[in-house]
Amino acid sequence: MSKVTTSYLLKMKQEKKKITALTAYDYPFAGMVDSSGIDIILVGDSLGMVVQGRETTLPVTMDEMIYHTSMVVRGTSRAMVVGDMPFMSYQSSLEQALNNAGRFMKEAGASAVKLEGGAAVSDMIHAMTSAGIPVQAHIGLTPQSVHQMGGFRVQRDEERLMADAIKVQEAGAFSVVLEGIPSSIASKITQRLHIPTIGIGAGAECDGQILVLHDMLGINNRTLPKFVKKYADINEIAINGLKQYVDDVKNGTFPSPEYEYK
Repeated sequence: MSKVTTSYLLKMKQEKKKITALTAYDYPFAGMVDSSGIDIILVGDSLGMVVQGRETTLPVTMDEMIYHTSMVVRGTSRAMVVGDMPFMSYQSSLEQALNNAGRFMKEAGASAVKLEGGAAVSDMIHAMTSAGIPVQAHIGLTPQSVHQMGGFRVQRDEERLMADAIKVQEAGAFSVVLEGIPSSIASKITQRLHIPTIGIGAGAECDGQILVLHDMLGINNRTLPKFVKKYADINEIAINGLKQYVDDVKNGTFPSPEYEYK
């Protein structure tokens, strides 16, 4: 099957076909996610929380994002790989934003970048798209602004959210992530825009859905947001297997003869 592109995603919206997206942060999981038929793989700065064990996404660096994105690209053949621009990698200036977005394309091999913010980053989105860099926007609950928002809070200002959505579309974004938005507002935004909306905690009316891989597979044993459905419990499966290994080694049943060289 051919590689997912921005035009393919736009056609999916026009044909009312749902878009699927998940995060991934390394080569083996990227291969598994890609094999499932996922349309978009986001190498999210969420890796700060689910891979590095941090409280927020803020400490994640550009070098870390390039490192993880390059691994995901090598494990992917069909899905569009989007690199997530970390905190303070684009906010200082247009030059900084362009240089770092370019790193995702040149060094990591990503097909697009994502950045948080609405009207405030529209000039950056325009500059990137004008330079040939596809951009996925992200509005609503934006984790990089967690301190400014006073925590991970649902965003309910319909007028501001709609204005942000329209502005990022006008700036050239090929899609927009809607996070932590009441479903009624997300539905109106989806109907208004001609670019796809990708929801996370934004209801079923978005053009697509995205979840954090480690949350939906139960890889980490942590409290999950309300919008996450756990499709597997890898944490429990892995711990059971590890305990069995420890027991087998301690009681001398591993390695048994079939695992030995003769």
